[in-house]
Amino acid sequence: MVSILPSTTGVLLSAGAGTRLGRGPKALLPFRGRTLVEVLADVLLDGGCREVVVVLGAGAADVAGRTDLARHIVVENPEWASGMGSSFQAGINRARHEDHVLVALVDQPGLTADTVARLLRAHQPGRVTAAAYADAGGKLRRGHPLLLDTTLRDRAAESAKGDAGARLFLQTHPELLDLVDCTLPPGSGQSGGEDLDTPDQLHLLG
Repeated sequence: MVSILPSTTGVLLSAGAGTRLGRGPKALLPFRGRTLVEVLADVLLDGGCREVVVVLGAGAADVAGRTDLARHIVVENPEWASGMGSSFQAGINRARHEDHVLVALVDQPGLTADTVARLLRAHQPGRVTAAAYADAGGKLRRGHPLLLDTTLRDRAAESAKGDAGARLFLQTHPELLDLVDCTLPPGSGQSGGEDLDTPDQLHLLG
């Protein structure tokens, strides 16, 4: 009998107010002729996730009204101001219970479908698989997306609090983590792992 491997639900955390950037919710930043949240939600789908849960928070009604997220599942987190942990929990709780969960951040405009597909291919049962990017010294550092095995997702969600999503869980269980080098080759532009947090990083939008 052929075993059927679990599918993966993508979770796009898009609830922040973008306070440091000063341009309102990052989800609404213009990107490739659309908005950042629309493009990245489709990237997760195109990379192999069977469906995508988009977690909104700050200005949720405005974001929903100004975007077309009909291809995706939209969840509003009323506790978004408490930190990313509550949005992390909301997204995982809405994902299909039998699926792995791949968590991505809306402020990573360099994320590609190829990176998503690479993580899905590399994932091993019972593990956490994370994209990693080389710093200036060539050392790999964990970033997003982060793929949580279906057997671990609930424990990771339970540990989330404040601004910590899976971080506290991974600090407790470092032996479960596999890093996948997702740094783009020299000359191809941004690494894909940079977060868009401050005005001097707006160049990441191209």
